[in-house]
Amino acid sequence: MPDLSIKNVPESVVAELRSRAKMNHRSLQGELMSIVCQAAEVGFSGIKESAYEQVTSGWITAEQLLAEQKAQGIEVDYSSPQAVDIIRQERDARAR
Repeated sequence: MPDLSIKNVPESVVAELRSRAKMNHRSLQGELMSIVCQAAEVGFSGIKESAYEQVTSGWITAEQLLAEQKAQGIEVDYSSPQAVDIIRQERDARAR
């Protein structure tokens, strides 16, 4: 895959891109790749996609994730507290 390079980028632009990457839970490189693909209207696979398809192409359901983990031999430990239970306990404690 070819590399791209942009020279003499103003520091304020770099700071904004870093902020945007952090907000989107991406590295700066990942954020730049997303922006470039969006501008070219091409997904990471190189196939022309709509913006919606680009965003949702990596989404899977919780059931699909669990099935993938099971297929890889990863067992889910349900003995530890679940997030929903922790949140419920904290909410109920505040209500008292």
